[in-house]
Amino acid sequence: MLSLFGSIAVSIMFLSWWLEPRSRWYILIFAGGSAATAVYSGLAEVYPIMVIETLWTAVALRRFIQSRVPAPTAVKST
Repeated sequence: MLSLFGSIAVSIMFLSWWLEPRSRWYILIFAGGSAATAVYSGLAEVYPIMVIETLWTAVALRRFIQSRVPAPTAVKST
């Protein structure tokens, strides 16, 4: 059952990464998949991977938050 959970979590990560250019919401789904993979790694006692997946979750959440903010535009003075 644990292997099935891990397989689903990694599949969600892969598919959301692949579909990411279509919508910024796939970044959030990727973060969820990374978090699920971190949980799986912790349950399987593979702690180095758990740490890496936790970091990927944080990076993806930051990217999702920043994707909402429009880029600053340069204003020309005349």
